[in-house]
Amino acid sequence: MSWSIPTRIEEDIISGKAQYRTFQTGVGGQSILPVSNNAYAVIFGYDFSPAGGGISRQTIISTSSTITLQTDPILRAFETQQISFYTGTDFFPFVHHVNSMTQIANRSVTNVAIGTDNVFNQQLYLTEIDNTAISRQVYITSDKDITISVGLIKDSPRASANNIPQTNRTPALLTYGGSAQAVTTQADFGPAVTPIQFMQPSPKDYQDFGFGLLPNGASGQAFATPDAGRGLVDPSVYLNSLGATVRDAAASNYFLNLHYALYTESVPEQRG
Repeated sequence: MSWSIPTRIEEDIISGKAQYRTFQTGVGGQSILPVSNNAYAVIFGYDFSPAGGGISRQTIISTSSTITLQTDPILRAFETQQISFYTGTDFFPFVHHVNSMTQIANRSVTNVAIGTDNVFNQQLYLTEIDNTAISRQVYITSDKDITISVGLIKDSPRASANNIPQTNRTPALLTYGGSAQAVTTQADFGPAVTPIQFMQPSPKDYQDFGFGLLPNGASGQAFATPDAGRGLVDPSVYLNSLGATVRDAAASNYFLNLHYALYTESVPEQRG
């Protein structure tokens, strides 16, 4: 998905009413876009280069053996990354699944044994994260500093599963209402003790359907909160665990470029 300048904002930039600005951040997970007094910013798009580039994992399998490929635990941590914006009044989380790429190469290997040379084939699997930039259109307005958090989501453990009843909002056949499937109705994102507890179909339905009392951290949105063990992890913290060479490589770190319009006046809704 790409982004474009909204027509009204483009007109304001051309007329001089607004200024086109960019804000580029990366590496560490926490940044703040400053917005001065008597001004407001409208973020209308971003380009996100995910963390994990330049890291490759190699697997060698002989053709004589059974080929079993599993997601590498080191690369898996990079495959779900979250960007969130906090304006002081509103919170906007965006979760991205990041592709990984596997290249396969065949090669012949000579195994020199006592008195014999055994030649056999091997397949080399080289897997790496695709850190091609991801572009997204957004519309986030704030007259205060905007806090930006970026991190890797390691886990989303299922906490409960239930059968969704058939109601006027969950009709049979068109939804999971009345289905025999016990679908996930609570998934926990973040710290083991006080996670954000994502309730489905919604916090109200969860309680109305008799699935239990709502926990303190109940949320109708799926997003992770900081926790190095199982929640949102600052990419640089995770990279540091892989060694200083990986941590300090620019390709391994994320970069985020925001595109926004800066208006040197109060937000129109607040006038007057």
